[in-house]
Amino acid sequence: MEALDILVIDDEPVICDGCRMVLGEAGHRVETFVSGCSGLDAFFNGRFDVVLLDLKLPDADGMEILETIHSRQPNVYVIVMTGYSTVSNAIAAMKAGAFDFLPKPFSEDELNITLERVLENRRLVTENLSMRRQLTERFHFDNIVGENPAILKIFEQIKKVAPTDTTVLLYGESGTGKELFARAIHAHSQRAAHQFVALDCSTLAAGILESELFGHVRGSFSGAVKDKQGIFEVASAGTLFLDEISGLSLEIQGKLLRVMESGEFKRVGATAVQKTNARIIAASNRDLKAMVDEGTFRGDLFYRLSVFPIFIPPLRERRDDIPLLAAHFLKLFNKKTSKVIDGFTDDAMELLVNQEWPGNVRQLKNVVERLVILSDRRFLDMVYLLDNLQARPAAEGRNVPGSLSELKAAKQKILEGTFRQLEKAFILKALQESNGNVSQAAAKVGMQRPNFHALMRKHGIGADSA
Repeated sequence: MEALDILVIDDEPVICDGCRMVLGEAGHRVETFVSGCSGLDAFFNGRFDVVLLDLKLPDADGMEILETIHSRQPNVYVIVMTGYSTVSNAIAAMKAGAFDFLPKPFSEDELNITLERVLENRRLVTENLSMRRQLTERFHFDNIVGENPAILKIFEQIKKVAPTDTTVLLYGESGTGKELFARAIHAHSQRAAHQFVALDCSTLAAGILESELFGHVRGSFSGAVKDKQGIFEVASAGTLFLDEISGLSLEIQGKLLRVMESGEFKRVGATAVQKTNARIIAASNRDLKAMVDEGTFRGDLFYRLSVFPIFIPPLRERRDDIPLLAAHFLKLFNKKTSKVIDGFTDDAMELLVNQEWPGNVRQLKNVVERLVILSDRRFLDMVYLLDNLQARPAAEGRNVPGSLSELKAAKQKILEGTFRQLEKAFILKALQESNGNVSQAAAKVGMQRPNFHALMRKHGIGADSA
């Protein structure tokens, strides 16, 4: 049993001696005082886990001592004792911060049971704090890879909004990590010790989605063989993440709006009203404002959701983060596959940075995982990436040229970028397959040795580059 430091303040010496004996035998450290003033001085000068306090003292008001202790150290467990045990005294003491109420006279068993409740509560509090700390560490900003100014701005926004209960709308393309940011908000909130529940609104039919959100009662529809809680009940003290909220039907949008405004809802098929205190974080990869203009999304719900909007940029707008992300995923999949791949060559990393990445961070993660699984080499080079990379280079100059000079400039840019990379990879691959023999490499690809050698010089490639 955990040993506690206990302070006993009671004007009856027999109570003090009895508490010292019983609690001492249980392994606790006990100090006793027969006056309120001396006991309060001891409290200020020491470190105590529990205070056993008599409410009726000759030199001080026990309720005032209780309020003082609770205001100074609210984590200390105060157990009030009094021979004048009334319900009103108990209620007043609890409101003032008492953990428990022990009417006199009390037995050894009653005293020990009360202390066991203290120990159990301390254990639960410690576990909750540990869980919250683990959540915070897991979804700490250090685990969201990125140093781009747009990402750093999001970190600052999360720091401000997370401690509140404000509704947050995350918007951005698929694969940008909206759920990861939602979990970071939850982990940094006052709700971190409670559940984070995620629901993809685009994957379920309207009838099933309504049941998932609000629950149902037995017999409300075919297949409803028993009552079922909805996620608004499950996440009542925590956070509810509604992903791809644009997938909600107009009917369910109306029901969601009522829940957000009143905190009340009904299970499917029920008449009783339920209450929820869930915090809502929504996400969408579509332009909800445009949907409002089209009449496919309710304007009142849109404004209710977008109290605190956060934009998650696509990967192509934060290319400076690609090396960090690629290295992070390489380390992750090295560990998962028990491989030792030291990194990417400069050319390979340049190739990754110049991809379009329509699937954003999710696509980059999947590509690195595939490369690690297939690789049997220490470094991932450009030749290996071109052979295995299922992604296209970035489209240079998306706008159609408006003049011949612009067309020529665009062509030159493409040649210097994409084709130059391909040409260099072509030379490297030929050398690798010929074990660095230039003559064999040239013959293999159907080139004259001088021409092949000229391309090597052009790209700064030596025979030992293979």
